[in-house]
Amino acid sequence: MTQEPIAVTIAGNDSDGSAGMPADLHSFYARGVYGMGLLTAAVAGNTTGIYAQQVMPVDFIQKQFDVLADDFDIKAAKTGMVADSEIMNCVADNLEKYDFGKIVIDPVISTKHGNTLMDDDSYNTFINRLVPLADVITPNFYEQKKLTGLELNDIEEVKKGAKMLQEMGAKNVIMKGRHDGSSDKVVDLLLTEDGEFHTFVKPYFKTDRVNGTGDTLSAVIAAELAKNTPLLESIKIAKEFTYNAISHPIEVGSKWGPINHLAAQKNN
Repeated sequence: MTQEPIAVTIAGNDSDGSAGMPADLHSFYARGVYGMGLLTAAVAGNTTGIYAQQVMPVDFIQKQFDVLADDFDIKAAKTGMVADSEIMNCVADNLEKYDFGKIVIDPVISTKHGNTLMDDDSYNTFINRLVPLADVITPNFYEQKKLTGLELNDIEEVKKGAKMLQEMGAKNVIMKGRHDGSSDKVVDLLLTEDGEFHTFVKPYFKTDRVNGTGDTLSAVIAAELAKNTPLLESIKIAKEFTYNAISHPIEVGSKWGPINHLAAQKNN
């Protein structure tokens, strides 16, 4: 038998399969990595909205960490929705206690439309406990503004913001570009641990089928790191995969639909 690389997503479950843990697991599978899910929350939602949510008890989250660490050699972990300070502290404690390999932090601070998802206490805990654990952090445009206090109107400000996130403890910082139609291309900026900047560019593709975009990018990075793919190559693969998933829309649901992991798998 071959030993499969394992990655774990520490995230919430979206019942419609478009984002959160389902999107992460779709991405892990598509990149040839065995995916595990450590559940922090669950939402009842569809493509028109989220209608209920349930946060998992901390002792249940702790037990999931214990049993996974007891049995599996996990090569990479990524975080998604960690709802409050208590859960964040639990996640941070366990990522410090157990070796889950490379850690990708996908902040769930603001939506892609700029809506805030964290209260002040949770935000401060995120800054102090989770950001310093990140081998890679992947904030969207609005999360970058919140984290840095900058307007990010030009590339120099984006570079300054990336350096600020490194100073907060993140090793490698991906400043994801805006994909709101304000430009005909989407430019992601990477600041690596050695202080070098790299850019990744894709055309802007106009569609309302974008649920799970950020989850997918960070999950593919985690999957590639679990396979020991070098960081730059991991990000190139993730950017290409996510673009292919966005640029081949599928009709699932009636409004804000999911991206297309099947097309991404075929085209990558």
